[in-house]
Amino acid sequence: MVHKESRSDIRVKKHKKIRNKISGTEQRPRLSVYRSEKHIYAQLIDDDKGITLGSSSSVVKDLGLEKGSDIEAAKVVGNAIAKVAIAKGINEVVFDRGGFIYHGRVAALAEAAREAGLQF
Repeated sequence: MVHKESRSDIRVKKHKKIRNKISGTEQRPRLSVYRSEKHIYAQLIDDDKGITLGSSSSVVKDLGLEKGSDIEAAKVVGNAIAKVAIAKGINEVVFDRGGFIYHGRVAALAEAAREAGLQF
């Protein structure tokens, strides 16, 4: 019997390929994006030390989102993660799409972060 890979298995493989090529530092952390069916999450990660420098997601109550699974929520989260980064003195990041296609919510988060002042 042939085992068919699930979509999530394929995404994880893509993410591993991406992670082999990119890495975050203290001066230029990795902006990692994860999207689930109901929410979207973003983290600033320093891979040298193995720590998260900041995070934001559609789950956070302060953002006042009714729905976490649409493009508007992704834009709000992108803006919020950019504010967190700038508050910590970070202007440049390496974007990690997490194996997801750069489209829809992932692209909206990235564009919002760029508009809020992050460079990548």
